Amino acid sequence: MDLEIRHLRVLRAIADTGSVTKAASLLGLAQPAVTAQLQRIERALGGPLFDRDRRGATPTALGELVLARARVVLPAMKGLQEDAAQLAGHRSRPTQWRIGAVNGPILGGLISRLASLEDSLEVLTHPSHWADKLAEMAAERKLDFCIVGVCGDTIPGPAESGLVWREIATDAIFVMLPETHPLARRWEIDLAELSDAQWASMPGDGCFGDCFAAACARSGFSPRTMYEMDFGNAIDVVLAGHAVGLCKATFRRVDGVATVPIAGGPLRWRHLLGWHPRSEAARFAETMHTHAAAAYEESADRNPHYIEWRKAYPQFGPGVPSHDDMTKIISI
Repeated sequence: MDLEIRHLRVLRAIADTGSVTKAASLLGLAQPAVTAQLQRIERALGGPLFDRDRRGATPTALGELVLARARVVLPAMKGLQEDAAQLAGHRSRPTQWRIGAVNGPILGGLISRLASLEDSLEVLTHPSHWADKLAEMAAERKLDFCIVGVCGDTIPGPAESGLVWREIATDAIFVMLPETHPLARRWEIDLAELSDAQWASMPGDGCFGDCFAAACARSGFSPRTMYEMDFGNAIDVVLAGHAVGLCKATFRRVDGVATVPIAGGPLRWRHLLGWHPRSEAARFAETMHTHAAAAYEESADRNPHYIEWRKAYPQFGPGVPSHDDMTKIISI
């Protein structure tokens, strides 16, 4: 049997998932078919490529050698196919988008906008708390686009990933309080007024914790306990009065919870769109960015307080594309 590209994809899927069963699911194949294919590959290469037990599949020394070559060959072949398609003028319309996103206000509206353009267009989503994980998947061409949030001027993932990043919008960070809280109806709140509070926020990577601590220090105090928890639990501890929540200004309203701006807007959260410049998706990046920015503004419009408050803080909101950017937009 001659080794083919499809065989290398099977080996990489087993190594990436750590399981033949999970690899089969990832590849859309039956588990017995993947097992049989692995056995044929191992016979062709002269030895076992994985040690398999109840805990999963671990590459052998021979497996590591083959996988090292596969991780070079597979991206090279994909790049060759993409470059050849571009050179040949291949301009087919996409039928599917693979989009990864962290918690944020953009993905739902973006899906609706894409669906309105083409009934047959399929959008596959991959959620994560971790921007770096989504950046890694986009770099490996497992995602067409990723929508992530970062604190300050940081960029997700390693510089060598080669991804292109465009800012969709800059969100202000607000505080979440029970509607019965004495400060819940304020136009904005100085952080110093919450110096005795315990805090709750959603998990994620980046420097947000350090930036929050620095903002508190500028207001003359050190924050007490910071609870990292998922969205539902954060709402529960806020409603119970155990903690003050930190959220994006575009946070969707929840009964019993008030969101209030922090005076001066000391904390910001930048929503970024990322893609690989050599991917087929790259030629639609400007269109995707435009729809993502519109989805962000739709979410902001649900909070009239934020829209009014933003007039005094024009540094927040969607980025405005330049004239050059607009001339590059290609309809999907």
